[in-house]
This record gives sequence, C-alpha cells and structure tokens, in this order.
Amino acid sequence: MIRIGFGFDTHPLGPGKDFWLGGVVIAHDQGAVGHSDADVLIHAIIDALLGAAGLPDIGSQFPDTSAEFKGISSRILLQRTIELVHQQDYRIGNIDSTVVLQSPRIAQFIPEMRKVLCEAAGIDSGQLNIKAKTSEKLGFIGREEGVSAYAVVLLNSIDNGKIDI
Repeated sequence: MIRIGFGFDTHPLGPGKDFWLGGVVIAHDQGAVGHSDADVLIHAIIDALLGAAGLPDIGSQFPDTSAEFKGISSRILLQRTIELVHQQDYRIGNIDSTVVLQSPRIAQFIPEMRKVLCEAAGIDSGQLNIKAKTSEKLGFIGREEGVSAYAVVLLNSIDNGKIDI
C-alpha cells in the first residue's frame, strides 16, 4: 500500500531567537518563535509523515503544553516520528518540501539541511527535496514577520520485508 501525507507549519519570527530550519541554525537577526526550537520545515515534514501513516498530528504527539518538549530539538521529534511510522509498518518513499520566507535567502543552506534531515530520518539524499520560495513581499511572510513550510510525503507499506508498490 502506498500512502501520501501533507504537512504545513508556520511560526512568527522574533528577535533574540536562534533561527532553526531543517535542523540547521542559520545566522539571522530573527528566529522562529515556538515551544520547541520552532523548526517549521521539520514540523511540516512530521505532520506529513503522521498524516500518511494515519496517526494524530504533531500537536497531539508532542503537545506544546508539555514541559518535556520545551526547547526540544525538532530533529529529536522527527526521529521519534520515524519510529512511530515504522511501528505502523511504513517506510519513507520520498519527501518533497517547500519553505516560504522573505529573508534570509536559504539556498546555500539546503545541502546541509538535506544531509541533517536524511540522517535523522534514515533515508538517502535522493528521497528528500527542499525548495525555497519568497512571498514576493506579500503578507506576513513578505513583511518578514513569519516563516512557513509545506511538505508532502510518500510512504510505502512493508509486508514481511517486501515493499508493496
């Protein structure tokens, strides 16, 4: 069985915060604000994985009311999500994602993000794509007040070690 999942996340930007994106800290005068490290790319990927596996969303799995997840690295949340997906007998086929932000430009960081995320998810680099877009200075993203990310995930079910296609 093949399953597809869609994920989305958005966070406001604020001063005095590290800007984590795709598991990489990026030098910027603002960072994403949230309960964890506020890594919107990883959060979108997590929600896509959970959706494809038919599991409750990121807020249900890792609630922002829990002290356990305060300031936690989203890479850890991704690894825990991969474990949940594997427990459902699914493996990642591929992940396609898009980050939308006005500034900073992130193209130069994408290779490192891919490396970090592939390692955390236990997948090959050919199974993950990251794209970057601006909002052409429109809306809260264009005013540099926030950042958003979208992700689509394809999962393959595992039956006795064989992938059903």
